[in-house]
Amino acid sequence: MVSYKELGLVNTREIFKKAYDGGYAIPAFNFNNMEQMQAIIQACVEKSSPVILQVSSGARKYANQTLLRYMAQGAVEYAKELGKNIPIVLHLDHGDTFELCKSCIDMGFSSVMIDGSSHPYEENIELTRKVVEYAHQHDVTVEGELGVLAGVEDDVVAEQSHYTDPAEVEDFVKRTGVDSLAISIGTSHGANKFKPEQCTRNEEGILVPPELRFDILAECEKRIPGFPIVLHGSSSVPQEYVKVINTHGGALKDAVGIPEEQLRRAAKSAVCKINIDSDGRLAMTAAVRTVFTDKPAEFDPRKYLGPARDELKKLYMHKVENVLGSANQA
Repeated sequence: MVSYKELGLVNTREIFKKAYDGGYAIPAFNFNNMEQMQAIIQACVEKSSPVILQVSSGARKYANQTLLRYMAQGAVEYAKELGKNIPIVLHLDHGDTFELCKSCIDMGFSSVMIDGSSHPYEENIELTRKVVEYAHQHDVTVEGELGVLAGVEDDVVAEQSHYTDPAEVEDFVKRTGVDSLAISIGTSHGANKFKPEQCTRNEEGILVPPELRFDILAECEKRIPGFPIVLHGSSSVPQEYVKVINTHGGALKDAVGIPEEQLRRAAKSAVCKINIDSDGRLAMTAAVRTVFTDKPAEFDPRKYLGPARDELKKLYMHKVENVLGSANQA
């Protein structure tokens, strides 16, 4: 077994407390390769932000669990090399079994999510509590989930959303012992978060999605005061990236995300962690497609992955400063 503390990582307990008190959210950026990790660390060091390096079970299979552990350790040393020892968390995103969560804890993760939201309520509590009991023995923090987000992200697939019932959150938190709670208030996974018929069009003809259910968020805050809340599926799907992708051979249809001003409002509440994955995928894909179109003779991966990394860094610096509010909080 490897402790995350040996790798220089931190769990989420202290950084969430500071985020809650400070009215900002910690960025949780998904990664599964070197360029993504470089972009995340460069952006967060430059903006002096704490960060959660987030790994799905699919990314863990793709990158290899041993390599991921050393990449996370390398991220800590890389940040120092760049001049700032920012708090870095290595987090399992959407763990669906006790065995997966245990394996991640044993391999050096400092935080895990157990997503039992697809199970009946009592089964969700039982599974979540089992993970919490093991994780807390190793000072690893645990995120649970109540409510279901629609959409597709790696191994997570759900046809329909089910909003979190605020009446359940107090009981769930008390009986499971989780350290943070992901809730469903209208965000969703993937780049196609809403169907066109769910949206209205503004004066520029751009699709505008319905507002998040801030009433549910407010009621959850009231029921579990001082407790860290998490938003999944919170990419904004920048239309400039969608346009670049589609004008350079892509075929993204009806890709609509969560407006950034709504995420900024959420970050000022009890929401202490906001997950962003699809926006990063779009930024990298837009950059890679541009190189392939403009320089069709190029075959050196560094010549297209380098620009993709730079675009990703630019996006994440913007998110940290203007959306999450976590700049200068490291």
